[in-house]
Amino acid sequence: MNVIARHRIILPVVSLAVLLAATFWLQPRAMSYFGLNLLFNLAVPIALATIAQMLIIMVNDIDLSVGAFVSLAACVTATILNDTPALGVLVLALMVAGYAAMGVVIHRLELPAIVVTLGMSFIWGGLALFVLPSPGGTSPGWLRTLMTVKPPLIPAAVLAALLIGGITHLMIMRSGLGTVLRGVGGNTRSVARAGWSVTRLKALAYGLAGFFGVLSGMALVGLTTSADANIALRYTLLSIAGVILGGGEFTGGKISPVGAVIGALTLTLAASFLSFLRLSPDWQIGAQGAILILVLTARLLFNRKGVAA
Repeated sequence: MNVIARHRIILPVVSLAVLLAATFWLQPRAMSYFGLNLLFNLAVPIALATIAQMLIIMVNDIDLSVGAFVSLAACVTATILNDTPALGVLVLALMVAGYAAMGVVIHRLELPAIVVTLGMSFIWGGLALFVLPSPGGTSPGWLRTLMTVKPPLIPAAVLAALLIGGITHLMIMRSGLGTVLRGVGGNTRSVARAGWSVTRLKALAYGLAGFFGVLSGMALVGLTTSADANIALRYTLLSIAGVILGGGEFTGGKISPVGAVIGALTLTLAASFLSFLRLSPDWQIGAQGAILILVLTARLLFNRKGVAA
């Protein structure tokens, strides 16, 4: 592993550790099972949305609709899935298929993903309002139980993040198909010359992103017990920040599933840390951006040292 590749994962770990130490210094009571559970309470849906974004960035695209899509998945979960489980599963499956179809359209028509996904964000948002015109709905009992389980020793959110990072690492970084998918972002022509259908690969990447987006919406409803059409709109920017914070890049298929999950944990923790500082919500958004810029600056400096070495 070269210097640049090492720093792709080391820097996210260091940034999370520093922020966690600062949080414990400000609020020592957070250094407990209950405290960690509260700090990372919303980490699971954010981590799943970040993985969804990572899968799109992996093939050299960017998704501006993931927040609206997660909101739609949450609305479907809190209404249709709760009231009519079989129909709810079918609707969620159709949403995943719709995401895969979006990838096909973008590739076959050579459309800019940033424009198509921005347009789709309005469609997902409109459908969410149709499904749930006003905040409400109810989390399915089994989902609520799953998302509030309290395993021994390690808080559920931290354990779930470890599982998400480990599973996606094996799926994307260690499997043959994952290598080919990353190749679409690294060198599309070489993948096509090797006999692979780039259209199918793009559909698979987008379909997987849709699957993780659905899981994110379900996890969010399991934690909040209800939903609304705007519940996860901020996940679009958070997911992009999480991928980049975790060592991913916008070109070349250079991503890190474990780093993306760590990035999501860092952003979740940053929100709690800034709350302890008693900053207003308006200032918190700017402060989160400042934290991201600092980490990215450090990564750029390390990358330059790696190239020089």
